[in-house]
Amino acid sequence: MVVDRDGTLVDVVRDADLGVMTTAFHPDQLRFLPGVIDGLRALVAAGFAVGVATNQPGAAKGQIPRAAIERTNAALLERLADAGVVVAALEVCLHHPDGGPGGDAALVRACECRKPAPGMLHALTERMGFDPARSWMVGDSCADVAAGHAAGMRAGLVFDARRCELCPLRDSPGAMPDAIAPRFDALAARIVELAAAAP
Repeated sequence: MVVDRDGTLVDVVRDADLGVMTTAFHPDQLRFLPGVIDGLRALVAAGFAVGVATNQPGAAKGQIPRAAIERTNAALLERLADAGVVVAALEVCLHHPDGGPGGDAALVRACECRKPAPGMLHALTERMGFDPARSWMVGDSCADVAAGHAAGMRAGLVFDARRCELCPLRDSPGAMPDAIAPRFDALAARIVELAAAAP
């Protein structure tokens, strides 16, 4: 089981003063989305090991120091462990193809790890020793779904299908998930159901 971070496990950060949304870049900004802890616990109880794969291009874009990304990810793993969910492995893509003003030039490049490419998922498969055909990539975007399928996994999408005006699948009909639910816990329950029914 591989899960995305932002928008899947933790909420985005909304800055009302600036009118922008960003990913969490400090441990104090980590807020688990509804149903995440219960959903992860259900997956672990069903025998899934959990890995995290996250695109974090902030350092390449000059928006967030690399150390802040590392500190926030470490805090995420610690908080999940405190909640009884041990993450077996974490993969982070720090790259961005275009970068940004003040970005780390060493991180500005096309790569094979940035989702929708499957590089991080291949790395997690090797590190965790699981069979991709019996596992899932769970995220909140087409990039997550496409990465999962490219890595030979089934893909689950956390998204309320009633919000069709915002649907991430609207412009990517080829990236259809194998399961979809409006909350992480509901999606986890569906994945456990499908896994139990598999031969």
